Amino acid sequence: MANTVTAIVVNFRGFDTLGEVTVLFLAATGLGSILYRRRNEHSGLNPKRKSPESSKILQAGGKILFPLVILMGVYVFVHGHLTPGGGFQGGAIIASGFLLMLITYRKFYIEHSVVSWIESIAGVVFVTIGAVGMIYGGTFLENFLPVGELNHLFSGGVIGLIYVAVGFKVASELTGILDTLLNIREFENENESETQNN
Repeated sequence: MANTVTAIVVNFRGFDTLGEVTVLFLAATGLGSILYRRRNEHSGLNPKRKSPESSKILQAGGKILFPLVILMGVYVFVHGHLTPGGGFQGGAIIASGFLLMLITYRKFYIEHSVVSWIESIAGVVFVTIGAVGMIYGGTFLENFLPVGELNHLFSGGVIGLIYVAVGFKVASELTGILDTLLNIREFENENESETQNN
């Protein structure tokens, strides 16, 4: 493996990468469970958000930037085995694109059931690749695919697939957290203004 960063993070520390993904999943699950009741009781779904619409300039900029940010995030995790990027970085970039839309458009909606499915499927893919590596190579995330030609997109064996799975998982978890936090924050601001008026 020519990319030393990727070799250490995904290959030599592959089981540790599983731990990091698990910690992020537990943090997202914990935060979601704490805020779930408040979100359902008070702020409801995103279309009911009462925050003011942003300016037309921001809305136009958001429409232009959103697909470019998503494309950049996908590029970072798809090419993670060739560059210092990877799944975590690409997932965070994608989540920032959704954050841009959430703060620009009042009625931009995140379907949490879809986000949960994407997160679950990505996690299962990651663990399955690791388990197959144990079966064929004896260690978690052991490579069982052809490594390809150096510095080409389809090289690095399973590492490219791992980064795609981690990228989708991180993006979905962070997007769900951001949407939940924005709803809760909006409800708290609404309560403060009602208290001041009374």
